[in-house]
Amino acid sequence: MSAVRVCSAADVPESGALRVEAPGPRGELVPVAVVRDEDGGLHAISDTCSHQAVSLSEGDVEGCMIECWLHGSAFDLRTGRPSALPAVHPVPVYALTLDGDDVLVDATTDVGARAES
Repeated sequence: MSAVRVCSAADVPESGALRVEAPGPRGELVPVAVVRDEDGGLHAISDTCSHQAVSLSEGDVEGCMIECWLHGSAFDLRTGRPSALPAVHPVPVYALTLDGDDVLVDATTDVGARAES
């Protein structure tokens, strides 16, 4: 795992999201939304909606879903799968771990597909 510190857990809003960047598979910076769900759990998901390239971190969080602010597509924070149109393609989900208050994200691998099995 190539996890790097992206923020402090205290930086992530209650039932909301924070846009950060983490190194991707080729070392490029990948936009990531670190999201706190309504139960207080933290998730790392691509910050780019698969329907149109807009920031998901600006959307609303309900339960374990984040809704895109532009057209209302909603994505499961555990799998990245869309649950509301117009999006039909999932977004990547990344491994997130906590080290004390530090949020570590590995944006080199999409773990969303594994969460479904």
